[in-house]
Amino acid sequence: MIISRICCALRHTILSGILVMSFYASSLALAQAADAPSVQDERILNKVTSYLNNLHTVTAKFLQVAPDGSIRTGTAILQRPGKMRFQYDKPDPQLLVAGFGLLVYHDPGLNQTTNIPLSSTPLSILLAKHVKLSGDGVTVTKIRQPPGEVQISMIRTGKTAEGQLTLIFSTAPLELRQWRITDPQGRVTQVSLFDLHQTHPFPGRDFEYIEDVNRSPDG
Repeated sequence: MIISRICCALRHTILSGILVMSFYASSLALAQAADAPSVQDERILNKVTSYLNNLHTVTAKFLQVAPDGSIRTGTAILQRPGKMRFQYDKPDPQLLVAGFGLLVYHDPGLNQTTNIPLSSTPLSILLAKHVKLSGDGVTVTKIRQPPGEVQISMIRTGKTAEGQLTLIFSTAPLELRQWRITDPQGRVTQVSLFDLHQTHPFPGRDFEYIEDVNRSPDG
């Protein structure tokens, strides 16, 4: 019931919706059936893990494609460990922030704010203090290498109800370009990053939602 209410509340905000989905039992079967990584796959995972652990604070523009094909844009900050800010462009300037163990989504149009634990979302893999793409914490379900890309699909081990995350990297140079998260119905939301660059850390307040008590109910 709680998950249903959350999903309903976030339906109008595509990115947040992808973060609270439960995943079908087929995810568990997929994880159990995943083959042990080859030597080449291990090499790829080690390279990607090293790259991610050297990303501390990055900013980027993002383009988000929802399961229904609708498109949103905005500005993103990823700050490991555990912090993220997605500010959507007008005319619908929703805000999604992760920080201090919580993921908070605010929709000013609906005057609605939703909080969920960051640890219950697949993006907690990406925002971890020490990213690990193997071992007890994460199960890699598939590695693909189309021309110029590496695509790594994964779940949190034993947490198939949280959903599946696929990270997509360019290879020349190695750079995070996109992620995809799958919902219970098999729908995919895709977030592409542009103009990604590392920068100095942002203050903690940038990863909090602070209600504007002076805003009128009509905005």
